[in-house]
Amino acid sequence: MHSMELSRSKLVTLLLLLLAGMSCQPEKPDAKYLWNVYKGDNESSSYSALDQINRSNVSQLEVAWTLTFSDVPAGVSYGKYECNPIIIDHVLYATSSRSWLYAVDACNGEEIWSFDPFEGERGGGMKRGVSYWYDGVGDERILFTAGNHLLAVDARTGKPIPTFGLGGKVDLNEGLGVDPDSVWVIPTSPGIVYKDLLILGSEVSESYDAAPGHIRAFDTRTGAVKWIFHTIPQPGEPGYETWPEHAWRYTGGANNWGGMSLDEDRGIVYIPLGSPTYDFYGANRKGKNLYGNCLIALDARSGELRWYFQTVHHDLWDYDLPAPPTLVDLQIDGRVVPAVTLVSKTGFLYVFDRVSGASLFPIEERFVPPSYIHDEEIWPTQPFPLKPEPFARQRMTGNDVDDNITYEAQSAVKQRLQELRFEGLFTPPDQRGALMIPGTRGGAEWGGTAVEPTSGVLYINSNESPEIMTLQNQNQSNIKSDQTLYDFGAKYYLNHCAICHGGDRKGQIPLNPALLDLEKRMTESAALTVIRAGIRRMPSFSHITKTQGEAIIAYLFNNTGNQIVDTDVRAETDNPGYRNITAYSFFRDPDGYPAIKPPWGTLNAIDLHTGAYIWRVPLGNYPERQKSGGPETGTENWGGPIVTAGGLVFIAATRDQAFRAFDKDTGLVQWSTTLPGGGYATPATYVCDDKQYIIISVSGTESEPGGSLMAFGLPELQ
Repeated sequence: MHSMELSRSKLVTLLLLLLAGMSCQPEKPDAKYLWNVYKGDNESSSYSALDQINRSNVSQLEVAWTLTFSDVPAGVSYGKYECNPIIIDHVLYATSSRSWLYAVDACNGEEIWSFDPFEGERGGGMKRGVSYWYDGVGDERILFTAGNHLLAVDARTGKPIPTFGLGGKVDLNEGLGVDPDSVWVIPTSPGIVYKDLLILGSEVSESYDAAPGHIRAFDTRTGAVKWIFHTIPQPGEPGYETWPEHAWRYTGGANNWGGMSLDEDRGIVYIPLGSPTYDFYGANRKGKNLYGNCLIALDARSGELRWYFQTVHHDLWDYDLPAPPTLVDLQIDGRVVPAVTLVSKTGFLYVFDRVSGASLFPIEERFVPPSYIHDEEIWPTQPFPLKPEPFARQRMTGNDVDDNITYEAQSAVKQRLQELRFEGLFTPPDQRGALMIPGTRGGAEWGGTAVEPTSGVLYINSNESPEIMTLQNQNQSNIKSDQTLYDFGAKYYLNHCAICHGGDRKGQIPLNPALLDLEKRMTESAALTVIRAGIRRMPSFSHITKTQGEAIIAYLFNNTGNQIVDTDVRAETDNPGYRNITAYSFFRDPDGYPAIKPPWGTLNAIDLHTGAYIWRVPLGNYPERQKSGGPETGTENWGGPIVTAGGLVFIAATRDQAFRAFDKDTGLVQWSTTLPGGGYATPATYVCDDKQYIIISVSGTESEPGGSLMAFGLPELQ
């Protein structure tokens, strides 16, 4: 059925009902012609049945409209913008890079309304999408998160629902069994709607003081919690025995930050979880640590556990499960198997029967290297899927060093490689430095996969991003009474800030900014405001004391004077043990590129029936590092692909700011354009007035820090 036929059918139905003297609520259009759920549908398929844009005409794509967000004040730094918008009845709903909610005419990009969830206060936080709920009678709501709150807004007016929570919002820091003022809970991916429930995960701190990542279902009408699943089991619950006694009282993490998927007919929600905290040291959490790093299948009505699979036991590598699982029906041995696929940072792809949890390909437990860190007890084995083959490299030797650099640069990289400990994929963190590959930013990204339901072919983008892990015992370097605010700030920074901005303050561009030479970009008071209020991905540190604030500013602005003598304040910097002082420190060559040979980013097509690769191509390019006549280099990439019935895979994601369309059967590029900023979001596609659009969120630039939405379509017919 084409969109024009759908519109006529709807019109005829309404006319017949009116002629019969009946009143009715307008029916909702066929979902397969919309994009009304994050990543396209409850199955997280990122698939569209639209085919107006196809192989034969995609080369004609042009910009149809652009909406630039104006809610970011001038002079505010810009960053990644990752929203995958949804479209309901020709209205597009999206959050800006500053977490304002917008309703937009999907046909022309004109703003209908906007909603400031922070009520004029400075806010931010990365948001990847919103959720839509409709009661079938007339109540339509957009459910989304901003900061540590879940909000409900009238989809037609942009006004908060006063009967939802307290004045339209629910504090997500509450109800987790911990002091709500001591933690922060800031979801980045939207929840999923099942009947009158919104099932929601969260992003939490990755430090020792993180909140637990429990999964909650909220009543879409009232905001009340209807059920909670403890991802860190409490006494009497299955999995409690995989932790030390009372660990549930002090351990955090095991959270769902990447999103989830839903089998609505069976009433099962599939939720991938991250690692327990602290990410790189687990002496205080000995055991397998269920349900960290698990795919859990829960009864969507009650939160009861149906089944689980743990991909990493006792995680010491921050190998979170980063993306929603994808649901697809497969033909295997002459029968239809309802399957759920799961991607990982390690480069493994898992395929399970989504009813029983049985793996559709063999998985074996293999022994892994021991830890040499005091009191650490690594789990002796880890699961290794035998098919499909990993979609990211899991090993690096001297022969894998990039050879398109000078001899001196190669020698430097090889020397550093020899100094690092590496004994395979699960080499534990080490005091001398351990190589980690694919790395915390390697393998799959939060955009996950796209799958064509008829063929069972899955498309996934991947990163090759080796890192270095270096553990240091922080309790051996406590601050002494004669040390300065600068010294105190350096320790506070390492304990609370380095996990995002790096021990060397070089950041993770464009994820998190560098903090070197900060005095050239802002004043001390402006920096302290950002620390206390938070911005984009960065949470608020409003709980810090006056002395802590002064200390961190002294460190960031290189003020080495002023003595500190408050021993109580100094004690606050103590922590339970080791820290990864090179966390998220990429293994680079002297020019700043990944030390491993290209490709550094790939797009892959995998047949889920057999586990075989159909094609694999570089994704993105650094022309300055491309060998003459050789393949493109690939780049770091974020976001994910979509696949359409038009025979195309659309993906932006790359550091070169290109937006590309690939032939789904061959992997050949059919169309490409350069965006004004990074397209670090998963695209969406929809029909409006019988015209198909492809839309992508574009990150901010110096001239337009708020970012934008760009819609592409075919030229108007003459």
